[in-house]
Amino acid sequence: MSERKVLTKYYPPDFDPSQLKRVRGPKATGPKVQTVRLAAPFSMKCTSCGEYIYKGRKFNARKETPQDEKYLGIQIFRFYIRCTRCSGQITFKTDPKNQDYACESGAKRSTEPWRVGLEETDEQRLDRLEREEQQEEEEQRNAMVELEAKTVDAKREMAVADALDEIRTRNARLERANADGVEVGVAAPVDTDAERQDKEDAEAAKRAFEFARQVDSMTEELPDDDGVYDNNGAASSSASTSSSVSAFTPETSGSPAPKPESAAASRDMPPPSFKRVVKKKKDHSAKLGIKKKPSLV
Repeated sequence: MSERKVLTKYYPPDFDPSQLKRVRGPKATGPKVQTVRLAAPFSMKCTSCGEYIYKGRKFNARKETPQDEKYLGIQIFRFYIRCTRCSGQITFKTDPKNQDYACESGAKRSTEPWRVGLEETDEQRLDRLEREEQQEEEEQRNAMVELEAKTVDAKREMAVADALDEIRTRNARLERANADGVEVGVAAPVDTDAERQDKEDAEAAKRAFEFARQVDSMTEELPDDDGVYDNNGAASSSASTSSSVSAFTPETSGSPAPKPESAAASRDMPPPSFKRVVKKKKDHSAKLGIKKKPSLV
């Protein structure tokens, strides 16, 4: 068996390379022809035997390129095939004008109802294209209008939903107030958290300053001594203390007068302070019976 790739060739003993002469024949004239594999571009009927050839059937055809047939600079090609029954020659060529194929000889194209009436002039084609462009523009414009209308409808629905929620909330509050027997008035405007905190801080500071001022006035009126009183002095001090305390306490019918002990306690009480006090930790080890080791330091 011979090798597939032969590097050396066999030359017979009587081979004479001088007897080889290059023969230059005339170039082929006429259109260029080449063999191609193609499928039938349309359904057709052979005029010789009546055989039907359907679209998509494959053939080994000859492709011809005529140099003198062009449409707006586009080359037209011609194809030659054989009938599958009678081997009759069938010819068809390309039609760039209509973007289709045209049957020339040997067969007749089958009737295609959807292609009837498609022959139109250049003016008709331009008019049709203009109408299609106008329709596309109108469709786009209508789409924008519909989108704007949908947006407006969505906003309106959201506003209606918010109003309904507010009405439901108000009705529920009224029903709850009627059930509890409480009169309902107009709700005060809700302050923000920052404003509410500021008001609370201002009220606390005002109360603290007022309390400190009362304590100072009470300490000024009370006698400042070591707590040793005689009979007259005790009576006079108790009277002055009761009168000074009654000046700062609201008058109530049937309420007893404050005692000197309470006045002394209020005098000894320090003014309020807002300083942070750190609580000492409780020693729970003694309760649990744990003895701590003494520190070595």
